Amino acid sequence: MDVHISLIGRKNLSGEIYRQLRYAITEGRLRPGDCLPASRDLARSLQVSRTTVTVAYDRLAGEGFVITRVGAGTYVSGQIAPESQIAPRAKNNSSLRPRAVWDSIHVSNAFAKPAQFDFRTGLPDASLFPHETWRRLLNRELRREAMSMGVYAHSAGHRLLREAIARHIAISRGVQASLDDVTITSGAQQAIDIIARVLLEPPDEIAMEDPGYTTPRLLFKSLGARVRGVPVDEQGIVVDALPRSASLVYVTPSHQYPLGVTMSLPRRLALLDWAARNNAAIVEDDYDSEFRFEERPIEPLKTLDTTGRVIYVGSFSKTLLPTLRLGFIVTPSSCTPAVHRAKYVTDWHTSMLAQAALALFMNDGSFARHIRKMNRVYRERHELVKNAITQGYAGHLEVIPSVAGLHMAAAARFASSDEIDRILHRAAERSVAVQSLSRFAVDATKRSGLLVGYGAIATANIQEGLRRLRECFDE
Repeated sequence: MDVHISLIGRKNLSGEIYRQLRYAITEGRLRPGDCLPASRDLARSLQVSRTTVTVAYDRLAGEGFVITRVGAGTYVSGQIAPESQIAPRAKNNSSLRPRAVWDSIHVSNAFAKPAQFDFRTGLPDASLFPHETWRRLLNRELRREAMSMGVYAHSAGHRLLREAIARHIAISRGVQASLDDVTITSGAQQAIDIIARVLLEPPDEIAMEDPGYTTPRLLFKSLGARVRGVPVDEQGIVVDALPRSASLVYVTPSHQYPLGVTMSLPRRLALLDWAARNNAAIVEDDYDSEFRFEERPIEPLKTLDTTGRVIYVGSFSKTLLPTLRLGFIVTPSSCTPAVHRAKYVTDWHTSMLAQAALALFMNDGSFARHIRKMNRVYRERHELVKNAITQGYAGHLEVIPSVAGLHMAAAARFASSDEIDRILHRAAERSVAVQSLSRFAVDATKRSGLLVGYGAIATANIQEGLRRLRECFDE
């Protein structure tokens, strides 16, 4: 193993070699069992005598940091625990300070250890993902692309995947787009980031649903935009409450996050009219509407847009796996070149191997089959959750009607948001993970209630999980 040792300006060369190797061992950079360079090789690379190196090695061996095996080499001792495991290091007293906005941004609990009864939102059932099929497709593309894997690709993404997405959203959602206006991103979050980079200039004002999806709000805020919350009712965002000064509106019309309502057709037409009159853009995040359980879906805003103001964002995080980090943007032609440039300066392009595998997955019909299968699974879970809350929580919660997606919301009848938080704390002690509706407030008074996701929890566990949660309301 090559080890970096600096002897520039040092006088006690053997002592410096000992000190720097000892530090690398105690910090865990050299781990138990790692082989140190041969004394002759290290002496040659440092341009010192071999004796200088062997004195350092002998000192390390004498103190138990390394062991020497005759004919095999010098190895880090397995008896040494890194100092980072013994005592915490003092914090670096750097004068560098991040912008103040980052102090108010916290990492999502999507990274928390899963509870036994996991009702968190936004998580699909990873156990039902066709892992074997995906491995086969990845292996096929590794062999196919073996000679070109070292070459950067166009920032727009894999051509076959863009064609497959354009065809899929035309069939399933009625969105007409050419492959040239589809850009592949690393998830919907990067799609929103790219759109903001292309269209916004601080301190532009952003309007978004209140309550609304937290992460885009934090993203807009981090880029210097002013975020204004706009109330949501049973028909979706209240267009009459939109600020005229907003240059962009972020909405989730097919399955409003977090309330779950579907924006009515009159409200959609009103929003499009408002954007045209106020020269504003609309970002339509269609994050999980692939899963619908009762009625035919209302057309996306993108299909009703005649003035080129809607930017359509899609994701495979809910339909497949969040860890794939694959999403896309459908842009008006006037914005597409700038979106490609923004993607280029952000990360050049999303993993081409994953894109190629997904293109095959969509083109051979596997994606459509997976969606049909999961729609049946999630429909059953949706009904179980809805019936359990309606029947078992009648005095505490009222289900907000929802016909799509991987979660539903329930408004608290009497409990305050603080009381709900205490109930959820007790639920966590019973290994039940549920989210509070109040945490998604933007500007308005926090709504009191729950969000119940059913993507990540097995169907057989739903009844027991909700029974445990119900007990927490009575304590």
